[in-house]
This record gives sequence, C-alpha cells and structure tokens, in this order.
Amino acid sequence: MIRYGFLATIFLVAAATRGGAQTAAGSSAVDDALFAAAAADSGAAELALSRLGLERASDPELKTFSSRMIEDHTALSKELASTAAAKQIALPSAVGPCPRFTLQSLSGLSGEHFDKCYAEAQLAAHKEAVAAFTAESERGTDPDMKALAAKALPKLKEHLSMIKPIAMRYEKAEGPDSR
Repeated sequence: MIRYGFLATIFLVAAATRGGAQTAAGSSAVDDALFAAAAADSGAAELALSRLGLERASDPELKTFSSRMIEDHTALSKELASTAAAKQIALPSAVGPCPRFTLQSLSGLSGEHFDKCYAEAQLAAHKEAVAAFTAESERGTDPDMKALAAKALPKLKEHLSMIKPIAMRYEKAEGPDSR
C-alpha cells in the first residue's frame, strides 16, 4: 500500500506539539504559518494526484471523484494563497518529496492496480487534510487562518466520506490473503 503522507503525518504531529502557546482548552496552539505551508503543499499534491487520477483511472467513480477534487482543491488553494499573501506568509512553490514520490509510484501503474493504489493515496491524503484543518480550526491563533480552516473542513470531510467507500471496495476485493 502506498503511504502518501507518512512524513506529513510526522510533520503534523510535530506542528501540533510545537510551541508553548496555550488555547482555552489547554492544548498547545498550532503555528499558523506552518499550517499554511503544509496546507499549500498538501493542496498542490492533491491537485497533481487528482489530475493523474483523471488521466489514468479506469474506474468511472474515481474519474468523477478526481474531477471534483480538481475543482474543489483549486478553489481552496486560491483562497489559501490569498489569505497567506495578506499575512505575508510564504508558501512552498513546489510539491514536497513525499507526495512527489507517491505521484511517481502511481505513474508506473495502470488499470485496477492503479485504481486501488490511487484510492488508497486519496484516502490517506484526505485523512491528513482533515486532521490538519481540524487542528488549525481549533488551535490556530490567527483568526483568518482559523476561519479558512473551519470553512474548508466540511468539504474536506465530504471528500473523505466520498473516497472511503471506494478505497474500502478495493481493499475488500483484494482480500486479506493477497498481501
């Protein structure tokens, strides 16, 4: 199974535990600039992944999902870029190494094998996005970044609920003895 964001997960845990600022609930505040950079990287990776899915997927449901992801993540990326620019937060200009590796790995696949790995990668990406946007919406310190995260969260959760049954269908089809 392709692990889309193992390094990103470590990155998010480190971001969540960094710093000494406390929120009302007693949790550590998250770094808004770090969130913006991680969200921008994740968004760019999601767009590249979805374009590949639109091109390569053989499952019509995955093609439809990919189209929706391109539309939604393009809009979110523009909103994030605008908010970050207003805050003078620099965003990464290229996709990070972990998502680039995932894209490279998927590029070598085709047919149902691509579909399964692509669905798994999308599932992992959206789990991480929901976790990051939840952390920012609850523990961010910048009101505009918190608002952006809170506004995007329902759509990201919807994406997760869309891809989860597709990924599970491929997991069930593979069976427990095929690993």
